[in-house]
Amino acid sequence: GLVAGRETEEDGLEFGKSDFVLLDEVSMEQFMENLKLRFEKGRIYTYIGEVVVSVNPYRQMDMYGKDSIEAYRGRELYENPPHLYAVSDAAYKAMKRRAKDTCIVISGESGAGKTEASKYIMQYIAAITNPSQRAEVESVKNVLLKSNCVLEAFGNAKTNRNDNSSRFGKYMDINFNFNGDPTGGHINNYLLEKSRVVQQQEGERNFHSFYQLLRGSSDEILESLHLQNDPALYACTKEGATSNNDRSSHRAVMNALQVIGFSKEEINSIYQILASILLLGNVQFESDGESVQILQLEAVNHISDLTATDPESISKSLLYRTVATGGGEVIEKGHTEQDACFGRDAFALYERLFGWIVGRINSVIEVKNYNPVLHGKNTVIGVLDIYGFEIFDNNSFEQFCINYCNEKLQQLFIELILRQEQDEYQREGITWQEIDYFNNQIIVDLVEQPHKGIISILDEACLTAGKVTDMVCLDSMDTKLAQHPHYTSRKLCPTDKTMDFKKHFRIRHYAGDVTYSVEGFLDKNKDLLFQDFKRLMYNRFSSSPFLKEMWPDGQLSITEVTKRPLTAATLFKNSIVALVDKLACKEPYYVRCIKPNEMKSPVLFDDARCQHQVAYLGLLENVMVRRAGFAYRQPYARFLQRYKMTCEYTWPNHLMASDREAVEAIITQHGFQDDVAYGQTKLFVRTPRSLFTLEQERAALIPILVLFLQKIWRGAIARMRCRRMRAIYAIMGCYKRYKVKAHFWEVERRFANVRTMPDYGKSVEWPTPPAALAQFHNNTVMLHRRWWARQIVKNIPPSDMLDVRAKVAALTALSGERKDWGASRAWERDYLANVRDCPQTSSSFSRISKELRNKDEYSQVLFSGFCRKVNRFNKSTDRGLLVTDKYVYKLEPKKQYKVLKRLPLDAVSFTGLSVTSGVDQMVVLHTSSQDDVLLCLQQGELCPNQDRVGELVGVLVDYFTRSFICFLLLHSSAHVLCRHHSVSVPHRPEKQTTEERTHSDRGQQ
Repeated sequence: GLVAGRETEEDGLEFGKSDFVLLDEVSMEQFMENLKLRFEKGRIYTYIGEVVVSVNPYRQMDMYGKDSIEAYRGRELYENPPHLYAVSDAAYKAMKRRAKDTCIVISGESGAGKTEASKYIMQYIAAITNPSQRAEVESVKNVLLKSNCVLEAFGNAKTNRNDNSSRFGKYMDINFNFNGDPTGGHINNYLLEKSRVVQQQEGERNFHSFYQLLRGSSDEILESLHLQNDPALYACTKEGATSNNDRSSHRAVMNALQVIGFSKEEINSIYQILASILLLGNVQFESDGESVQILQLEAVNHISDLTATDPESISKSLLYRTVATGGGEVIEKGHTEQDACFGRDAFALYERLFGWIVGRINSVIEVKNYNPVLHGKNTVIGVLDIYGFEIFDNNSFEQFCINYCNEKLQQLFIELILRQEQDEYQREGITWQEIDYFNNQIIVDLVEQPHKGIISILDEACLTAGKVTDMVCLDSMDTKLAQHPHYTSRKLCPTDKTMDFKKHFRIRHYAGDVTYSVEGFLDKNKDLLFQDFKRLMYNRFSSSPFLKEMWPDGQLSITEVTKRPLTAATLFKNSIVALVDKLACKEPYYVRCIKPNEMKSPVLFDDARCQHQVAYLGLLENVMVRRAGFAYRQPYARFLQRYKMTCEYTWPNHLMASDREAVEAIITQHGFQDDVAYGQTKLFVRTPRSLFTLEQERAALIPILVLFLQKIWRGAIARMRCRRMRAIYAIMGCYKRYKVKAHFWEVERRFANVRTMPDYGKSVEWPTPPAALAQFHNNTVMLHRRWWARQIVKNIPPSDMLDVRAKVAALTALSGERKDWGASRAWERDYLANVRDCPQTSSSFSRISKELRNKDEYSQVLFSGFCRKVNRFNKSTDRGLLVTDKYVYKLEPKKQYKVLKRLPLDAVSFTGLSVTSGVDQMVVLHTSSQDDVLLCLQQGELCPNQDRVGELVGVLVDYFTRSFICFLLLHSSAHVLCRHHSVSVPHRPEKQTTEERTHSDRGQQ
């Protein structure tokens, strides 16, 4: 009694009622009107309580994807609109939560969508199980899903009513472990329509497998099977047209067989049997009055090749029957032409093949190594996809069996529904109201009662010696069943001209009257597959144990066969009784499928056709059962959760002693006291109008509550975000402080002993600082370097300090532009006065130097040496260069160092110095008078390869830095550039040319 609560009354006006229980009045007119409206609006599913009524839409519906599966996973039925997934989830939850075996019974006539419904149910169960993706569970799921493909190929056919009609009943048990994951399964098949193999109605096809073999196999395979790819060449397939998807379906079936675990030999044997059936159908007989002959011996030869038997054995099995006499003698009895044809048709091995395929699938998917002690309780969900009630223009033995099956299932349906209702009323302490419904036990007895039922009469006729015809059997039924209220025939009712004498009988089924033609009843009920055939096939497969299982009765010799096999009707009755017993011990869920029209149209709704189906499915009675007394019931907690906002005493939470008292407060406030009853755990509501009133009020309040909750929640989110941000900043602050401290501690640890280290910590690697200490780190490194330099300088003697300072100045000024600039040697400075460097001229230079010192009053010589001066015409002459702390002198060595030119050494007169980056000794002295001096320093005898450019640069830069607190501009390049002229100097460059510039305080260039 659950209702799809999402749909309010306003929704109902547009899409109809989502649950037939909520109809204002239970009548066929209102039922059909609601069903038609929902079909036209694309709502193909509707509830009757927990029963799903499904109308075939004849088009693809966008409601089976992953989003839909997630929407229904773990939800209650009333939380979402009606759907197959809802009932699938309900069955799965009942199985998993309460460890109860459940079953889903899918019923309806051919073309109503039963097979598709069973596929969607299987897909849903596969999708919601095994979230951990365990390989063995995924393997079981794959086999269960792939088995549908194989069973459809071998058990489905195109009929005039359905392009993919199941011509057998199927019940599949899916076993689950305690985690709710599938561990295996078992398939039962019921009443395969084996007569279809040899005969189809006009416009219909044989089973799909024949066409898939002929149209999908390669030419090589067909040639090995002695077949051609034209179905019109074979009696078994010439009636049906081929389909465009036969080839793709054949590939899918071959893939499915391999996934399930069929070996290559097994697959080959299956298609050899199919080929044998096709060839056997083309075998014809002729009689000369005394004996019967086979016309197509070539077909017999092909069959013998495919079955690995000799042609004589095949011919003998078709033409003769071996009979054991009472004295143990064995004689051969020739067939009549009619018996031979019957034997050939019965010899169509299809039913045995289909049963073996089902058994082979079961051997793969059965639960293996199961131990309840180790693995916990093994629960089951059963899915029953079985033919619905059938009424054709010509109803034969198959329709009789199918309709008997539906009588049994209808009986179970009513019993279980009534039992569930009665048990719930008793459990809840509600007075049970007796419901008037049609009990079809009387019809079930008419068919299956021992000694008196129709099946017993058929079996008796089949066992009677002598020639017993269908008409004799009909007379026997008329005699024994003449007084039965649900049986009649033309003989018993001579005025009813809709039936023929000696041909028809009629049964008044719960779904309507059905007239059956008795022709062929006995033949279809007998096992016409003679023992000779069974022994032949058993021996043929002696080398193939897995196919010998098809013919277990073939291992008996002719003298050992004493009992007749059970008839088809009795076998079917036994299987249906076992099925009903199996279903009765499970918690049932139902899917009732309805076919909207015969044209397979997505828009046409045939009222008369649908009303007939609603009647024989007993849907109206089902609604009445659910509506009897109370249409709607729900546990107090769930009712309170849904409607508590409609009462001021229960919103947001009540303070009463129990949920029942809170529900009573809601009911009292709305004035529904006379329309409800209170059970032990549930509230029962008599009419849907009360429920609609609550739903309407709830729907009006929901937007207000949503806005209120959004406001509260947004505030809560903002506060949480604020607290989180504060916490983040606090953590960040603590972490930053920790990183700073950790950096200080690490620096302190590494540099703790630098004072005693030989290199004063120069080799110690500095730790990487945090971003916040980047500038501080640079300053610290600079401080350490200065301290280190100070420590080094402290150990230098004062006499060497002048050289050290000059070398430091040169190093800074040149910045690595010259590779060798004399850093490793002692700088003599005054080379012209040095006896070792200039032994011939040092004495005369010393005399001139003293004179100049007295005259110009300079205090020290910064640099002196020989050089070559280059003029603007590129002519060079030897000269002497003397640099003092006041002047720069250009001297003539050949004339006793006569002063040729004197320039003041100050920041006004000298603006810069240019050198090259090579190994040459070129120097340009830039002056403010725009008259630059270009010199090439020359080595003396002290050391022939000395570089004196670095020494000159060092002493000048150091002097300018200390005397004028400014830097001398140094230009280093591959060429020496002079104002007024340019001189190219060949050299070997050691580095790529760069330019270093340092401006003086006066901004001179």
